[in-house]
Amino acid sequence: MSLSPRFIAVILAFLISLLTTTFLAFVDGVSRGMLFVTAISSFVTSFFLVLYTVDILVFREVNKMYRTIQKLKMRDFNIAPRKKLIQESNPLRTINDEIFVYVTKKQKEIDELKKLELFRREFLADVSHEFKTPIFAAQGFIHTLLDGAMEDENVRERFLLKAAKNLDSLDILVKDLLVLSQMETGDIKMNFLPMDIRLLTSNVYGRLENIAADRNIALKIKPDNMPEVWVKADPDRMEQVMLNLIENAIKYGNENGKVIVHFNEGKKYIEVAIRDNGPGISPEHLNRIFERFYRVDKSRSKEIGGTGLGLAIVKHILNAHGTKIAVMSKPEKGTTFSFKLEKASVESTDADDQEIILAESNS
Repeated sequence: MSLSPRFIAVILAFLISLLTTTFLAFVDGVSRGMLFVTAISSFVTSFFLVLYTVDILVFREVNKMYRTIQKLKMRDFNIAPRKKLIQESNPLRTINDEIFVYVTKKQKEIDELKKLELFRREFLADVSHEFKTPIFAAQGFIHTLLDGAMEDENVRERFLLKAAKNLDSLDILVKDLLVLSQMETGDIKMNFLPMDIRLLTSNVYGRLENIAADRNIALKIKPDNMPEVWVKADPDRMEQVMLNLIENAIKYGNENGKVIVHFNEGKKYIEVAIRDNGPGISPEHLNRIFERFYRVDKSRSKEIGGTGLGLAIVKHILNAHGTKIAVMSKPEKGTTFSFKLEKASVESTDADDQEIILAESNS
């Protein structure tokens, strides 16, 4: 129960009047009229004194708090106007509640800043490590050649090829970082067009068939009764998404396995699922696989190659399409990446135009 200054003044004035009247009642020669006048006068006097004292204390504390609040950003508070606040039954409690909410909000912001700082440190460490490996390798090969190995044609060609390979890896890493940065800042705009994502998937399969053949992995598209799957998306960026997800499924899946791209048609959206029957991903890694440079099996990832930015780029591209990517995985059961895209009308374009779009994206 919240007590207003007036209620407190009435209670205290009544008690003071009662005590004064009771004390005078034991004095000889005091009439009832005198007791009545004493009771009324003591009550009125005490009421106004107490009310003034309580109000002064309340106003003073409220004003102190207001001066403190005004030193901060007022937009962080949702406080009533000063007159309305003071008229409340317990303005101190109201301000205290607001300050508690403010402190809680700021604590969350501080916790978020700490997480971002930790992420920044990890990111800088990862970037430094990723840059260091190809740079040092290429540097070692080139310095070896300069120190005299250049005279041997076999050694020279082999070392130059290795140096070039490491520099190519560095170039891909820089490009992926640039793309990721541009997506996060919104510098890259999506060009949404009607496109046949099944045809795009077939083209991606064609680009990756040699890698799949080396690991004896079968590439399939389902269902068979959907020869065309029209969606509204950016063809170039969607090719990046499918290329990353399918290539990961091939590289990290089991040998002699299979990779299936499955399309499920809804009323407004097409669900795209990329599934493999590989070793799967442990639950503790699922929440972090879309982070930059995060690798589930670092030793194996280094052998396979890649920048560790593919899934991060995929996530940002799909976010720009107004959708999110989901992942389901169980150890030794395989992994499934899925997302939804808005359906497109077939009449809005034709197959020839679609082939031109895909040809431009492949060039």
